[in-house]
Order: sequence, then structure tokens, then C-alpha cells
Amino acid sequence: MYDQTRAQQPADRPSDSAGQGGTGPQALLPSDGRAEIARRLGHAVNTFADSPREALEEAEGAFDAATAQLADALAERRRVLHAGWADLDPETRSAELRFALREYREITGRLLRV
Repeated sequence: MYDQTRAQQPADRPSDSAGQGGTGPQALLPSDGRAEIARRLGHAVNTFADSPREALEEAEGAFDAATAQLADALAERRRVLHAGWADLDPETRSAELRFALREYREITGRLLRV
């Protein structure tokens, strides 16, 4: 079957799943950050029966950490994407511009599906 997205992939750019074992898009948060947030949230759930208020405060802290890390990761992703196309001549670098557009579309779509 014809894959239009793959056909438009510039030869010098890695595919979306490169470096990830071929499974889905790149994670937005680093794995150590995700693991720590999951640990904190799990601890909050497990201690809720004994100390509900403290558990909710811990869950809120985990949520705050996740949103802060997500905001930082998205800002960095935007910075890198913008730096990759901002100074290119649109006439001679349409493949790089197409790649950047696909990246913006992919990450924005992921945000809309959350």
C-alpha cells in the first residue's frame, strides 16, 4: 500500500520512529521524569486511605511536575523545530520545510488527542 507520508520523507531525515524501536512517536517527557512522576502518583494513590489530604497534596505535586516538564519539553521542541527552518530559503529547501510542517502537525495532533 502506498504511504504518502513515508514517500515525502526527505532521504537525509530519520523517520518518526527512528531510535525508538519503531514503536510510535517520540515521548514528550524524558523517561526518568515520567518514572518519577508515576512513582509519586502511585504513592499518593496507595497512601490515600491512611492520609487522604497528604495523598492529594502529593498527587497535586505530581501533576504540577508533569505539566511543568511538558511545558518545558514543548518549548524546547518548538525551539529546535523553528531553528531548523527559520533561516532556510523556501525555494531551495522545500523538503526541510515539509519535514518541519509534518513535525508541527504530528505534535499538535498529539496535543489535541490528549
